[in-house]
Amino acid sequence: MTALLLRDLKLSVRAGGGALIGVLFFMTVVAVIPFGVGPDLNLLSRIGPAIVWIGALLSALLGLDRLFQTEREDGSLDLLLMQEHPLVLTVLVKCLAHWLGNGLPLVIASPLLGLFMNMDEVAIGATMLTLLVGTPALTFIGAVGAAVAVALPRGGLLVSILVLPLAIPVLIFGVSASYAAVEDPAPFMPPFLILVAITMFFAVLGPLGAALALRNAGD
Repeated sequence: MTALLLRDLKLSVRAGGGALIGVLFFMTVVAVIPFGVGPDLNLLSRIGPAIVWIGALLSALLGLDRLFQTEREDGSLDLLLMQEHPLVLTVLVKCLAHWLGNGLPLVIASPLLGLFMNMDEVAIGATMLTLLVGTPALTFIGAVGAAVAVALPRGGLLVSILVLPLAIPVLIFGVSASYAAVEDPAPFMPPFLILVAITMFFAVLGPLGAALALRNAGD
């Protein structure tokens, strides 16, 4: 499992990997918003958490189709299916490696983009914390879509269609918690704890669903 984790991390950061592409796309999505809504700093600070979350969501969808496609192309997917370790554990490790290589850089880049959106320190900290908690859920949800589309030659669009509806609750509670941190009447903990619960829920069901889909694709 450690070797698999290190292997996937190396693949994600090498030339052509999805980590840098995801961060650049994230920065591009957030950077063009001020040009569209105008130079109103109050408006930018008000919609900043939502824009950062939407950019992170779209960026997280970029590399999901490659989560199992590389193993499918070089034949190592059959070895993963035949190994003695539980396939659910293998999928969990691959999801962890994918998040470390693609999701964590988005979290690290979010404070800089928050400054670009004229967000204050509390809003930036809350958005970064919610992204840290919520982006793993996007990876676990995406693992199911990637496993379903692994046998298709061009399954990237299908993965996005399958994942996006399930990712909407993550977006809703992530943005709600970010806004609650800067709005006095709204409590921060309820939406944040729901976001944590969603991540834990998909941390269990995501690898299970992906493992079943990979078994069916292998058969």
